[in-house]
Amino acid sequence: MIIAGEASGDLHGASVMKELSLLDSSIEFFGIGGDKMIASGMKAKYHIKQMAFLGFIEVIRHLPFINKVKSDLLQLAEKERIETIILIDYPGFNLNIAHKFHSRGKKLIYFISPQVWAWGKGRIEKIKIMIKKMLVIFPFEEKIYKEAGVDAVYVGHPLVEHAENYNFLSKAELYSKFELDNEKDILLLLPGSRKQEIKRIFGESLEAAKQLAKEFDLQIVVACAENINENIFTDISYASGYKIVKGFTYDLFKLAKFGIIKSGTSTLEAAYFQLPFVVVYVTNPITYLIGKLLAKVKNIAMANIILGKTAVPELIQNGACKENIYNTSRVYLSSKESLDEMKRALSEIKQKLGSSGASKRAAEIIFKTMNEAY
Repeated sequence: MIIAGEASGDLHGASVMKELSLLDSSIEFFGIGGDKMIASGMKAKYHIKQMAFLGFIEVIRHLPFINKVKSDLLQLAEKERIETIILIDYPGFNLNIAHKFHSRGKKLIYFISPQVWAWGKGRIEKIKIMIKKMLVIFPFEEKIYKEAGVDAVYVGHPLVEHAENYNFLSKAELYSKFELDNEKDILLLLPGSRKQEIKRIFGESLEAAKQLAKEFDLQIVVACAENINENIFTDISYASGYKIVKGFTYDLFKLAKFGIIKSGTSTLEAAYFQLPFVVVYVTNPITYLIGKLLAKVKNIAMANIILGKTAVPELIQNGACKENIYNTSRVYLSSKESLDEMKRALSEIKQKLGSSGASKRAAEIIFKTMNEAY
């Protein structure tokens, strides 16, 4: 069984599934995934679209459904005699259901670990008891877990292989495919992969982007996550003046001039492609206050956390208003030196993420662990 809860988990899960199938074509996959995992052979009990909860308050509202999902997965594991559970990121749900699987004697492998270094190390003791093997994507995570007695292995970051194996469109192909203006650079908006965050972030980001596009002769392109219906953007803003592009986010990261990007995996991806950008993040006020009390890091953008400095401006909660987004972005768009300086800072990301092959290495360890006595 594999449990992912987000678009990034679906991508990484599908890659690991393909590698596992090469090792043993008889393996069957069950659990929660998205279109990519389903296309790779998963018999999905639930789709990641159904699991897009964001923050403490949203989770509380959906507790009856969440409890039903857990119950269904536990029953499925017994019905199909599943012994190995692979948890991919999504710690709020996965660490909770891990307790239940562990109590039933299941073998638990975690790929893309909970960010214990961001939320404090109290969870590590529980992880040490439950998780058979922890597969981490940053070198410093392996050290943290090993020092706490967790069997952790650094496999590299799957972003590297996805980027290296990606078949990029040329600028001419992308512009032609989506009828973009050949005379204008792209101002990229990436407002998230969950409905709640898009509703909070898109309106203000778009208003700022329209000012920036007019002032700097840019065209606005909104990157739509594959699990999101494009209508959500027109429901929020009927205004014209922007194009929606779905399924070509890496091409946009590579070709855009500047980005306004929601905090999350996408900030690391944008940084990998050295796209200058500002980070925006808005959540429920209570969720934010709880998170602020628990957080052990000063930055929220993964790119900044990995670099150990604020290379990319972060606009959070009330700070993510259209005026601040406009004013902060304008500083960089007004100065080639400022843009180049941010690109130089972001160029360190690629080096820190290591070499390609994370999915293959993860699959080999998973396969070996699956077949070990437990």
